[in-house]
Amino acid sequence: MKLAFLPIISATLLSCSLLSACSNELADKTASTVSLKQAYKNSFLIGTAIGNDQLMHPQAVTTKLIEKEFNAATPENDMKWERIHPLPGQYDFAAADKFVEFAQKNNIFMTGHTLLWHSQAPDWIFEDENGQAVSREVLLGRLKDHIDTVVGRYKGRVQSWDVVNEALNEDGTMRQSKWYKIIGEDMIEKAFEYAHAADPEAELNYNDYNLNNPQKRLGVLRIVKQLQDKGLRIDGVGMQGHYSLFHPDFKEVEDSIIAYAETGVKVMFTEVDISVLIFPEDAEAGADVNQNFALQEKLNPYSKGLSPEAEAALDQRYTDLFEIFLRHEKDISRVTFWGTDDGMTWRNNWPMVGRSDYPLLFDRQSKAKSAYYKILALKQ
Repeated sequence: MKLAFLPIISATLLSCSLLSACSNELADKTASTVSLKQAYKNSFLIGTAIGNDQLMHPQAVTTKLIEKEFNAATPENDMKWERIHPLPGQYDFAAADKFVEFAQKNNIFMTGHTLLWHSQAPDWIFEDENGQAVSREVLLGRLKDHIDTVVGRYKGRVQSWDVVNEALNEDGTMRQSKWYKIIGEDMIEKAFEYAHAADPEAELNYNDYNLNNPQKRLGVLRIVKQLQDKGLRIDGVGMQGHYSLFHPDFKEVEDSIIAYAETGVKVMFTEVDISVLIFPEDAEAGADVNQNFALQEKLNPYSKGLSPEAEAALDQRYTDLFEIFLRHEKDISRVTFWGTDDGMTWRNNWPMVGRSDYPLLFDRQSKAKSAYYKILALKQ
């Protein structure tokens, strides 16, 4: 293979990005001199989700990787209602405090996740002592108390909040959650109002999956306009970015970036991962955590490792996605991966317990995969 026509770049990046054959020696050399956050420092923040195990029982290799590669972070589960506020009047801030302490120590931009979500929400929130649905006023009071307490505790430290998460159906209509059924149409407005009052300086975002979907996109645009028309603060739309080798059409992703940016808010990709696995026929693409299917071996083809063909496809998919990000970097404030390495991704067990997935840039030993070098090469 003749390479004389190629522009002169480092031997390391040539071998990684063009030949797709990085030796361990070259990979280690590159990894020691450059990082994602350094490469993209003039484009957008590069983030990761941090799980409870890492917060409460830190693994040195993971800590080192986060410190080196990322300048933004989100707690994977430990600020969700079931973890931080499991019982009436009872808050558990242990893991959330660890998250904030670690992020502050390492100058990492923090996003609190999440204040209002239909999932991972204890039943007591919506019920009285007899198990009956509470009134609108009672539920609004509980929501305000929760937001005042959680956001207030981290006021001035957590810079950004996913105020409302996944409030829409795929057709852009409001999800018929308990929140919506009890509070009604203005539940999103109230959540943003309370969050802004609790910390007037914090960035406030709406977050959801499948926001490339044109119908769902219209639903988000409606939410943004309603909040803006009411004079309420909304700073960004979080596109979760739970993608795969087969879905979605990235043109839809790009169209959504453009549409959301035109409203004047920032766009952020908040939970990026790219599955290499095929979904069951009846599964919905996206990130509905309630989906659960029996394990099928034919849908778990990489239990002993990723094939070269699948790895090459993953490389190309990540390259295509980041090329879009870079075309719109003026409108994108953050790209956060949902997990740090393949060993800790939720994709391994969703929507089938026991599956092995490889959706991130670092493998199960926290070593950079070839997709990592592909993304770095875009900034060289």
